[in-house]
Amino acid sequence: MLEGDLVSKMLRAVLQSHKNGVALPRLQGEYRSLTGDWIPFKQLGFPTLEAYLRSVPAVVRIETSRSGEITCYAMACTETARIAQLVARQRSSKRKTGRQVNCQMRVKKTMPFFLEGKPKATLRQPGFASNFSVGKKPNPAPLRDKGNSVGVKPDAEMSPYMLHTTLGNEAFKDIPVQRHVTMSTNNRFSPKASLQPPLQMHLSRTSTKEMSDNLNQTVEKPNVKPPASYTYKMDEVQNRIKEILNKHNNGIWISKLPHFYKELYKEDLNQGILQQFEHWPHICTVCYVDYGFSENVEKSKAYKLNPKFCSLSFQATKCKLAGLEVLSDDPDLVKVVESLTCGKIFAVEILDKADIPLVVLYDTSGEDDININATCLKAICDKSLEVHLQVDAMYTNVKVTNICSDGTLYCQVPCKGLNKLSDLLRKIEDYFHCKHMTSECFVSLPFCGKICLFHCKGKWLRVEITNVHSSRALDVQFLDSGTVTSVKVSELREIPPRFLQEMIAIPPQAIKCCLADLPQSIGMWTPDAVLWLRDSVLNCSDCSIKVTKVDETRGIAHVYLFTPKNFPDPHRSINRQITNADLWKHQKDVFLSAISSGADSPNSKNGNMPMSGNTGENFRKNLTDVIKKSMVDHTSAFSTEELPPPVHLSKPGEHMDVYVPVACHPGYFVIQPWQEIHKLEVLMEEMILYYSVSEERHIAVEKDQVYAAKVENKWHRVLLKGILTNGLVSVYELDYGKHELVNIRKVQPLVDMFRKLPFQAVTAQLAGVKCNQWSEEASMVFRNHVEKKPLVALVQTVIENANPWDRKVVVYLVDTSLPDTDTWIHDFMSEYLIELSKVN
Repeated sequence: MLEGDLVSKMLRAVLQSHKNGVALPRLQGEYRSLTGDWIPFKQLGFPTLEAYLRSVPAVVRIETSRSGEITCYAMACTETARIAQLVARQRSSKRKTGRQVNCQMRVKKTMPFFLEGKPKATLRQPGFASNFSVGKKPNPAPLRDKGNSVGVKPDAEMSPYMLHTTLGNEAFKDIPVQRHVTMSTNNRFSPKASLQPPLQMHLSRTSTKEMSDNLNQTVEKPNVKPPASYTYKMDEVQNRIKEILNKHNNGIWISKLPHFYKELYKEDLNQGILQQFEHWPHICTVCYVDYGFSENVEKSKAYKLNPKFCSLSFQATKCKLAGLEVLSDDPDLVKVVESLTCGKIFAVEILDKADIPLVVLYDTSGEDDININATCLKAICDKSLEVHLQVDAMYTNVKVTNICSDGTLYCQVPCKGLNKLSDLLRKIEDYFHCKHMTSECFVSLPFCGKICLFHCKGKWLRVEITNVHSSRALDVQFLDSGTVTSVKVSELREIPPRFLQEMIAIPPQAIKCCLADLPQSIGMWTPDAVLWLRDSVLNCSDCSIKVTKVDETRGIAHVYLFTPKNFPDPHRSINRQITNADLWKHQKDVFLSAISSGADSPNSKNGNMPMSGNTGENFRKNLTDVIKKSMVDHTSAFSTEELPPPVHLSKPGEHMDVYVPVACHPGYFVIQPWQEIHKLEVLMEEMILYYSVSEERHIAVEKDQVYAAKVENKWHRVLLKGILTNGLVSVYELDYGKHELVNIRKVQPLVDMFRKLPFQAVTAQLAGVKCNQWSEEASMVFRNHVEKKPLVALVQTVIENANPWDRKVVVYLVDTSLPDTDTWIHDFMSEYLIELSKVN
């Protein structure tokens, strides 16, 4: 197949997995996540990616929005439909940690900055003299294993429900395996049997060896009857056996029961009792260890399991759904969990490696990941406390709590639920005031979907964790105002147990709205329009709304918004005022941060209540002030010349531990000093916290300058490489070595406090191997052996440059992950090239 045809086929498969299309800046990343390669548009004879896409109209349909953003859609083709279906079922649009989705396994890491494996402090078998000189090739140890050097090591301390796996080329050795989970839909499934408190799926975690031993061990049948004087109190024995089984949730082997009985009650269990179990279905059952449910079967249908069927571990795993423990005995919740989970495939995030692991389930079959734990919580909210807006109805005393950069509003409408929430929060305030803060009050195990408390502006408020960046920083959404921000884990508090069940029963009180009947010519909201709207109504508690439409599918209400003095004249509504104002002129290279300064933002600079209304007389004055405010240039407060010192590199002939975040081919890859990675993690956390709550800054960006940019959901230190005409900029991540396209609105000044740590990404070239042009196949082999892996680098040459991002190093790479084998990458690649030439 010609290369162009192959690229077209794979491109169509990528696009078909995105029913809502793929934005042009994201297309290369999505293509690479499926194929492992970039779209080679230059090799195909096109100057730009867009030019190539427009040359294949039978493969891709291109649409351009009013704001100039390009979105790509797949043209129908049955040939790639199966590929697209497989990709769509297991892809994730969140990409919290930059992971790829594997068709057999899905891993969700709780700590995004965790790096797999650890390089050895020194080379075990370096094979070179201490007086090594540049130009002299080291004598590497022979390659005893020419295959993939990533291995899976057994762990003697690992729990039986843990499995070792290799995902792609990354060996996750120190975190719990988090696999696709299928919930049983057997017709014998019953909530009572399989979802016992607290919400568990049944598991026998007895090891395979123990199982084999017990299968070969038969229960000795007594040949003599017990003495006549020896009488059993049958009821007492049955109660004792019940007690033993209750203490062993995963069940026990019959042959082990006498041992447990004697250990607990200090007397022997008559062997004849063991023969009576088949007549005691009210005491114990036969458990299906691969499906997790129990039932009674006829004795004639039960057979001793042949040892040859014992090699496979038991497949059913008992676990607890995090955040639902307090409601585990709620029959309504059991029904909700059963309806949402049975017979489906999930990604599971293991939070706690206890005997019964604590987990979060994710449905990854759609465009977005669905948090099953959070969905279950929302499903059992008290419906009588929900707010149901009616079309054409008027609502007064409405408070606007948040205004997003796209003009979306969040409002609170007086209702029973809001009153109950206020009373409950006051009780919690009194509780914390009287109680000394102990470690139990702090959040020790944060996870997505968890509801907890955050102290803001003198009061406690409900928040839901939406994204965990690291062990110290995370994103939260205020449930009752709609505000999203980043906070430190140490700032969160657990909801006191006595209030927890009542608190989570109250549905979120923030109602998502948008202004109705705005002209279509308005298009994308400008910074001026957003700032004017915030200054006009944000935090005003006596606004009024008239509902014109309720979009249930999007969860948003279309409303007319009024300030107190203008109600209920529709011609003086906020909708009309903002339409007539001169707020919609887009200013080149001036942008507004997407973070709003809402009432519940922890570091909001504008906490005072605005004036309750803007009449026509003072409207023009406010408009002038807003425009002046939006044009303020804050760049003078930041140094554009002060750069951190270059990162320390070992001298030629010395070795250093490195991590490879990006690898294109042996002639170009990126290394990070391993010893500095912890400092980089801390800096990334601090950037997330700083830029999520910092003031909005309006700057004119310049090429070849250093900035902070938000790539996906993290803030990076970047070098701005180019400015595109469609509102996008090209940036180079100075700490990770990646090239990205981001919206110009996601670029902010890099403040001095983040200019201290040296930029961590260093461009590198592999020593000891020569090739003028690396093929795609050879490049992929190299990537599979070094990318996302800790290695040892033996420095041959360091090429200095005035700009830290232009430094280059030539190194030998050694994989020391195996206990008895050091893999020298240059030797491996040389042998690969020789074998490839023989085949050709």
